[in-house]
Amino acid sequence: MYPLKFTPIFKDYLWGGTKLKEVLGKDVTTPTAAESWELSGVDGNVSIVAEGTLKGKSLQDLLEVYGEDLLGKQVFERFGPKFPILIKFIDAEKDLSVQLHPGDELAKARHNSFGKTEMWHVMQAEKDAELIVGFNKSLTREEYVKAMEEGKLLSILNRQKVASGDTFFISPGKVHAIGAGILLAEIQQTSNVTYRIYDYDRKDKDGNTRELHTDLALDALDYDLRNDFHMQYATDENRLNPMVKSPYFITDYLHLTDRVDIDVEQRDSFHIYICTEGESVFTVNGKDHTLHMGETLLMPACIDKYSIRSEHAKILEVHL
Repeated sequence: MYPLKFTPIFKDYLWGGTKLKEVLGKDVTTPTAAESWELSGVDGNVSIVAEGTLKGKSLQDLLEVYGEDLLGKQVFERFGPKFPILIKFIDAEKDLSVQLHPGDELAKARHNSFGKTEMWHVMQAEKDAELIVGFNKSLTREEYVKAMEEGKLLSILNRQKVASGDTFFISPGKVHAIGAGILLAEIQQTSNVTYRIYDYDRKDKDGNTRELHTDLALDALDYDLRNDFHMQYATDENRLNPMVKSPYFITDYLHLTDRVDIDVEQRDSFHIYICTEGESVFTVNGKDHTLHMGETLLMPACIDKYSIRSEHAKILEVHL
C-alpha cells in the first residue's frame, strides 16, 4: 500500500459555480460545478484510484482486499469493508437549500443508511457571505410547524457571517445551509441522506422545483438553540491543532512552514489529508508524494510513520 489519490467525482447543481476549476484546478467544464467528491464509498459514487500500481481500482476493491491494512483494525472491526467518511469540496455560487440530516438511528430505520454528521471548513468567502446554522431561538415542534405554514421559516434561522478559516460542526438534526460566495471543504459520515425543507422556490433548467421533505424532517429536527457549532482552534505552525473530535471523525489543523515527522502507530486508523492552501510533500519509505491545494490524500493505516514538509501549506488531517 502507498499514499492514495482518487479521481474526483463531480456533481453539477443549479447553485454551483466555477471555483472548483478556477481556484482548485479541477477538470470541470460546466458553469454550475457544485461539488467535488474527493473520497467516497457511497454506493453508486465509489472513488477510483487515480495513480500508481492500484490505478483504476475502486475504494471498495481496496477495502475488500486490504481491509485492516487500509482502515486500521479498530476501524475495520467497527465498519467492516465500508469506508466511513466522505470528503467533498463545495462551491456555492448561490445559496444552497435549507436542510438537515437524520442521525444514525433514524437513518438506519428509514433508509438503511448511516446518519450524517458533518463539518465545514471555509476556504474562501466573499465579502458578507454567510451560512445558516441552527435556529435563532429554541422552538417547539408546534412553533416550527406554524412558522412553516405561515411561510416564516427564514425569520427563525440563525445566520452567521463567515471568513476563510472558519469551521463549523453540524450535528444531526441541526438545520443548515451554505450561503452564496463560499468555497469550503466538507468532512462527513458516509451518507447521502438529506432532508430539504426550503429551496427558495427555485426551478431547475426544466422548470421543476426540487422535492421538499417537510414531513420527514419533523422527527429529525433539533429544535433547541445550541451554540455548539462554531469551532475554535489554535493555528500554531508545524504542529497538529485539534479542531473537531466526534465519534465519526477527528480533525486536526496543520499549518506547515517546515518539516513535520508523523508517527501515528498508536491510532490504528487510516488518515486523510486535505490541502486547503499551498502545497506539501509527503515522504513515505524514501519516496515523495506531492499534495497540492484542492487535493486529498488517503494514507492507509499500515503506513504509520512518514514526514510532511512545506514552506507554506494548510492541511486538514482526518482520522478515526
